Amino acid sequence: MHLRPSRQRLIASKSLFTFSSIVSIGKIFLLASLVVVMLVLNFMMTYLVIWLLRFVGRILLALLAIINATALHFILTYGVIIDATTIENVFNTRYSEASGFFSWSLWLCILLLGLLPAIYCLWQPVVYGKAKRLALCCGSSLAIILVVALLHIGQILWITQYDTELGGLLQPWSYLVNTGRVISSQHDAQTEEIKLPDGHIADHEKAVVVLVIGESARKANFQLYGYHRDTNPLLSRQAGLKVYQANACATYTTAGTKAILEPIASSDLNELLPNYAFRTGVDVSWRTYNWGEPPIHIDEYLTDVDLGKIYPDVDRNYDAILFAGLKERILSSKKDKVLIILHTSTSHGPKYTDKYPKEFEVYTPVDNLVNAYDNTIRYTDYLLNGLINTLRGLTDWHTAMIFISDHGESLGEKNMFMHGLPMELAPKEQYEIPLLVWTSDNFRRYKPTSKSQEAPAGFRPQPALHRIPRLQQRFGYFSEKRIKMGSAEPSTI
Repeated sequence: MHLRPSRQRLIASKSLFTFSSIVSIGKIFLLASLVVVMLVLNFMMTYLVIWLLRFVGRILLALLAIINATALHFILTYGVIIDATTIENVFNTRYSEASGFFSWSLWLCILLLGLLPAIYCLWQPVVYGKAKRLALCCGSSLAIILVVALLHIGQILWITQYDTELGGLLQPWSYLVNTGRVISSQHDAQTEEIKLPDGHIADHEKAVVVLVIGESARKANFQLYGYHRDTNPLLSRQAGLKVYQANACATYTTAGTKAILEPIASSDLNELLPNYAFRTGVDVSWRTYNWGEPPIHIDEYLTDVDLGKIYPDVDRNYDAILFAGLKERILSSKKDKVLIILHTSTSHGPKYTDKYPKEFEVYTPVDNLVNAYDNTIRYTDYLLNGLINTLRGLTDWHTAMIFISDHGESLGEKNMFMHGLPMELAPKEQYEIPLLVWTSDNFRRYKPTSKSQEAPAGFRPQPALHRIPRLQQRFGYFSEKRIKMGSAEPSTI
């Protein structure tokens, strides 16, 4: 079932469209002037494109009309701000995910505001005029823009303050400029990882860590964090489960997953945890029902399709396929240290009802967005509980499970939905995430900088733990140096 959320406010509550921002007559006049500037600018650029490129220019304008209509639909429906992050997410989106947004309202918007103007642009006779007329129109347009700019020269700071919101709403400039920015950044992107200091494993005790990266799981809907529904009926009874506060470093998968796996907070491409562990001699396996992770350089990288061939009796339409055969996989390892990373997609919208089997449809009706989403959390609870029980049964191994989500999710609060807003605008629902840790009694102890508590003993965790614990500590690595927030310090880990 396709969930159709109600119309969303254009941007976050701190945006320029809040009442406090536009209460003055001056601000209203400024916004009206900006509209005039955009109309004049679009007129000038349309004239230039058609005059210079003739029929090819008309084809380009027709295509832009369709893209404009599509962008407008997502702005009005989901509160999207079309910045560089949004464009990068578009490039990283698969059809299976994008098709979840198909709806009659999208097609109607494209038909009325995209296809009809495109047809008009292609078939309407055009009188191109002479170069003198082109120069006159362009000169007049530039003069109007200059006059308006001079009238509001004192508002430059205000415009700069909201440049992200303003730029993300202007079509077609938002996606044209930001597409260029993304292509340029990808061209200049760092291709080689910055290697971490060499190290080796200091003991031969058998140890396995399973890191589960959640998708769009927000803290607010976990019973373990005080949610009023019993969305964690199994985990809430798990002895030894630690519950931590955590904030995501981004509101979209690519950056959120990178932040979980990298050793330091940096825009550079540092060597990621699975790559470093594999290079150091750990048996590493990456299982994914998702995408968007940074480059992973290991021997065993398995998608849901790959796992479906290995375990044909398991339904690969759900994340349970990632957990199939884990016990046998661990016991068959020829190494003392095993790291398994499961990249799930359990709570990704907009079709939350497609993310869990029918038997987990506890909260109904599922056309209610929160009910459908909470069912995905119940399914996550089931998967993690089964994983912990599996690890507890490996009595000859030191075992640990860590669950952390890449980012959160908006479910209609302040008329916002899903995720992906810039961090400076994102509501807390999009970045406050769960961080759960379970270890066997004989596992190497991790000493966090913030306090934790047993899951059954109340559901209000203590102060924030903003980044995932260093899994190297759990494997007993020895290294001459340790990277810590950009500096190298002698240390044994």
